[in-house]
Amino acid sequence: MSDSNADAERNDSPATDNHPALLDCCGGLNNVDYSKMDLTLLEAFLKHIHVYDSRLCIAVIAILFNPLFWNVVARWEHRTRRLSGLFGSPYLACCCLGFVIILLNIYRSHSMTVAMKAQARWEVMERTEVFYAGIGLMVFGTLLVVSSFLALGFTGTFLGDYFGILMDEKVTGFPFNITENPMYWGSTANYLGLALIEENVPNKHFCYLPPPHELSIIVVPVLSV
Repeated sequence: MSDSNADAERNDSPATDNHPALLDCCGGLNNVDYSKMDLTLLEAFLKHIHVYDSRLCIAVIAILFNPLFWNVVARWEHRTRRLSGLFGSPYLACCCLGFVIILLNIYRSHSMTVAMKAQARWEVMERTEVFYAGIGLMVFGTLLVVSSFLALGFTGTFLGDYFGILMDEKVTGFPFNITENPMYWGSTANYLGLALIEENVPNKHFCYLPPPHELSIIVVPVLSV
C-alpha cells in the first residue's frame, strides 16, 4: 500500500480521531433537562399576580391601546391629511393629537398605579436596596424622557413627521447618541422604577416620601409617547 493511501485510511478512521464531537450551539438546548430546573422563585412570583383582577386587565388594555391608537391615527393622517384639513393647519392638528395622547397617557399611568396597588406584595421586594433602585430607575428614565422631549420639541415628540412637520436635520445628540429609542427606554425605566417604589411605600421607613404615582403622573405620561 502506498504512503498516500495509508494516510487517507488513517484520516478516515474514527479510532484515530481523538477530538470529541462538539454540540451544535443552538441544538445544544435539546440536551437540557428542564425538569431539574429550580423554578421556586418564579412560582413564588406568579402566586402574587392576580391575573383576572379587573384593574390589572384595564391597565393592560390601556398599555396596548395607546400606541395602537396614535400609530393608526398618525398613519391615517399621513395618507389622507384629513386631520390637517379639519383643523386647517398641520401644526394645530398635531397639537390636538398630542393633547389627546397626553390625556391617554395620564389615564394609562393612573390605571397602572391602581393595578399595582391592588396586587399582592412580595416580601422579597420589600427592601431598602429595591426602593433606591426604583428611585435610580425613575431618575434615569426621567432624564431620557425629558432630554428626548427637549431635543425633539412638541411636534417632534408627538408624531409631527406624519403631519408633514419635519425637523431641519436628524437629531443625533444626547440621548439619541446612546440609544435610538430613548423615549421608550425612559418610559420603561420610569414605570419599572415606579413599581419598585410602590412595593416599598407602606414601609414605615419611607412614609415621609410623596406618593410615587404623583411623580409619575407629572412627568412620565406628559412627555412619553
